[in-house]
Amino acid sequence: MTEQEQENNKPAVTLPESTFLEEKAFRSRVILVFGTITDTLASETVRRLLALDSESDAPITMMISSPGGHLESGDAIHDVARFVSAPVIMVGTGWVGSAATHLYLGAPRERRFCLPQTRFLIHQPSGGTRGPASDIAIQAKEIITARERIAQVIARESGQPIERVREDIERDRWMSAREAIDYGLVSRIINHRNELAKI
Repeated sequence: MTEQEQENNKPAVTLPESTFLEEKAFRSRVILVFGTITDTLASETVRRLLALDSESDAPITMMISSPGGHLESGDAIHDVARFVSAPVIMVGTGWVGSAATHLYLGAPRERRFCLPQTRFLIHQPSGGTRGPASDIAIQAKEIITARERIAQVIARESGQPIERVREDIERDRWMSAREAIDYGLVSRIINHRNELAKI
């Protein structure tokens, strides 16, 4: 059997379905941010943003459905979405909460959309540190600093007065898609992907 015949007789390599779907989404310049935000998820998301940005200046769509998670991991995605040259379009779906809302605000308001059933949650960071009193005091100070930083970002990106945002994040503040538009988190509700083509 010749080398060519051996090559032709090799079984076809089939990618796992999840890998195939990820590849398809990547080729269509869509990044999925689903589930709890961790440093691993942030690393994967940032890597995809940078790779797509290096290929083209065409828009990148990020679809987000997440209850939140690690704030600093959300910070990384938020900042890189602003860092890349390609315009990043955020599309909320399911629910966008806590640190996920923070990364969602990485796009300017005119490029922030959501699907009709999306819910949003803003609140202050929480902590659960144990240990020596001095360590707890350090953590408490860091949480207060993070709370103010979150409030400043929400105020800047929503147009709400900082005093109102500080008050709103004292407790969980849930919003429907329509309420999130009124608050300034979202520019508009979309129903179909082709609505993004008009941007």
